Amino acid sequence: MPSRKSFKLEQLGFGWDEPGLVAGVDEAGRGPLAGPVVAAAVILDDLKPIAGLGDSKALSERKREALFDEIRAKALCCAIAEASAEEIDRLNILQATLLAMRRAVDALRLPPHRVVVDGNRVPVLRVPVAAVVKGDALVPAISAASILAKVHRDRLCQALHARHPAYGFDGHKGYPTPEHLAALQQHGACPEHRRSFAPVRAALQRP
Repeated sequence: MPSRKSFKLEQLGFGWDEPGLVAGVDEAGRGPLAGPVVAAAVILDDLKPIAGLGDSKALSERKREALFDEIRAKALCCAIAEASAEEIDRLNILQATLLAMRRAVDALRLPPHRVVVDGNRVPVLRVPVAAVVKGDALVPAISAASILAKVHRDRLCQALHARHPAYGFDGHKGYPTPEHLAALQQHGACPEHRRSFAPVRAALQRP
C-alpha cells in the first residue's frame, strides 16, 4: 500500500492528472444501530494547506474537533449530508450511504470536475468518480471529508443522547456495544434506531 507521500491521483487512470477541482468524499456511521449515516465532501485549497490530516478514526476527539473548524475555514468548499435511519431501513445501508455521498457532492458550492471516495464502492455522479481503498489515510481531501463526517455524526449522537439518555449514545455513538445491546433489551428501540439491523429487529420482536 503506498504511503500518503507516494500516492498521486494520477495512479487512478487517464484524466486524473488534468487541471480541475477534485473533491474527496467519505462517510461515517455505517455500523451503528441508530441515527443517520453521514457523508462529507471537501475540495481543499492548495494555497491553504492543513497540517495533521489523516484517518479520522486514528485521531483524538480533540484533534478532530480542531481540524473540523480548520477544514471549514480553509477549504475551497465543503458540504455535509445525511441519509436518515428511515432511508437506511428502506434502501439498505449501502444504498443509503451512497445517497448521502451524492447529497454531499451535490451540495458543494463549487461543482467538482472529479471525485475520489474512500473505500471500494462509489456513488453514481455526473462527473468521473474513483474509489481509493484506505483513501482516508492516503488522500488529504478524503481525510478532510472523513473528519467532517465523523465530527458531525458524533455531535448528532450527543443530541440523540439528550433526547434518549437511557441508551448511552454519548459514549458508544450508536455502535453495538454490550452497553447499547443491554439498553435495547431493557428499553426496546427508540425512534432513531435502524429497524432493519438485526439487534434492533430482535429487540422489537421481544414480547
